[in-house]
Amino acid sequence: MNALQPWHIIVLVLVVVLLFGAKRLPDAARSIGKSMKIFKAETKDLTGEQKAEAEAESADTRHIAPPAPPAPAPSAQTAQDKQFADLQRQLDELKKQQAAAPADQPQKNAS
Repeated sequence: MNALQPWHIIVLVLVVVLLFGAKRLPDAARSIGKSMKIFKAETKDLTGEQKAEAEAESADTRHIAPPAPPAPAPSAQTAQDKQFADLQRQLDELKKQQAAAPADQPQKNAS
């Protein structure tokens, strides 16, 4: 009883024609068709890419070991060592100066 009757479809078509006009309907149908074609093509590409990625990933895990993390560059390590040595030397010099200063002089930065 609640099925779509032929007169329902006729009334629906008449309402659409009255709302949009007979001149715009072919253009609207054409643009909807193009949109659906593009949508289908994109979904096929997406599923194809996902399948290819999954196959490549499974092939990689079966045959190839993961790459080792890159070692730090030797020049960066030596630069850090040099900077640390310079800071250590400056700290030693400051300690010597502080020890050589007379103990009875008040400190300038005392609050």
